[in-house]
Parts: sequence; structure tokens; C-alpha cells
Amino acid sequence: MKPRSTKPAPRRGEGSVRIIGGRWRGTRLPVPDLPGLRPTSDRARETLFNWLQPVLPGARVLDLFAGSGALGLEALSRGASEALLVERDPGLAESLRATVERLHAGDEAKPVRADALSLLRAPLHGRFDVVFVDPPFEGALWDAVLAALPPWLADDAWLYLESPADRPVEPGAGWRLHREGGSRDARHALYRRSGGGAATLAQVPDDSATSTP
Repeated sequence: MKPRSTKPAPRRGEGSVRIIGGRWRGTRLPVPDLPGLRPTSDRARETLFNWLQPVLPGARVLDLFAGSGALGLEALSRGASEALLVERDPGLAESLRATVERLHAGDEAKPVRADALSLLRAPLHGRFDVVFVDPPFEGALWDAVLAALPPWLADDAWLYLESPADRPVEPGAGWRLHREGGSRDARHALYRRSGGGAATLAQVPDDSATSTP
């Protein structure tokens, strides 16, 4: 049984999101009411992790705009071996550290208080198999992040991009679209690094998504 401490009630003024699958399934993660903080919806995350499930066991994960930690911690819950959770806001970074402590996940989850672009220009923390790029939409950070990202990537890396529905972002040369879906506000797209040696992920039926062979 999970200890009760893995599911605290959100503090007043906070919302929450839940981990959907894996060993921490049902665990609530606090989401403060902050400008620009826009957690990926439960439905979008469930679809994304259905797409990714075949490659998550043992994967190294980089969550560049971690916020509540919902993407990186979901990946760990479903079998990833390590997640680097990057968050610039000091309050969110402290909340991430508290969540990792609550989950007894310190050996796997590494919260880092840092600006994503500054971190990508710093010495490598190693190469990553799965990268989540879901920045605040108003910052228009995708191009700069994608340009700095290649040294951090495994040869067969997978990239999740979330961008405005009316201004979809493409990662450019070196990536092949695997699956995409969307909502009224956001486009959700999973890419595979071109030339990677990993087997193609199984196609998981989903009415809200399309696939590219």
C-alpha cells in the first residue's frame, strides 16, 4: 500500500494534477496558480504516455520546463530510470523538491532550479532518451531550445513538443513526426530523431491523434 503522504490535499489556492499510470498512479501533484503555468491535461498526458510506453523502461528523461513535474514524474512512474526536472521559478522548484522527497524518489528524480536555455549551454548532464519541451507559450522559447538541444540527445531520442494550436511548432531537420494530437488550445506532438536505431513505437489507437508512418 502507498503511504498516505503520497496524496496530500492541495493547499488552498492551488489546483492539482494526478499521475495517471504506473507505481505512483493516482498521486496528486500541486499546481500553484501562477502566470504561464499550464499543466498538460490528463487526457493529453494519458495519450502521450500510451505512445511512449514501449521506450520508457530504463529511459533517461529530460523535462525542461517541469512546472508541477507531471511529465517527468509520470515517466518515472511508468519505468524510466532517471528524470532531470528543470524549473526556473524558485517556488515551483521548491515544490518539485518536496514532491520528490514525498515520493522517496531522490535516486531517480533530479530537480534542478535553472533556466532551461542556461542549462542547455552548460556542461552536459549526459544524453537523454526522451525530452519534454512544453514552455510557457508567451515566451516563444521553442526555437532557441531546439537549437541548443542536440548535444543532450541520444541517437534514437524522442521529443515531445507542446505548442499553441494556432501556432504549431516544428522541430525541423533531424526529426520525424511519430504521432500528434491536439485540443482547442494546444498541439501535442511526439517526434523521433531521424536515423535513430530504435524500433518504431507501436501505434496506439486514439481518436484525437494522427500518426505518420
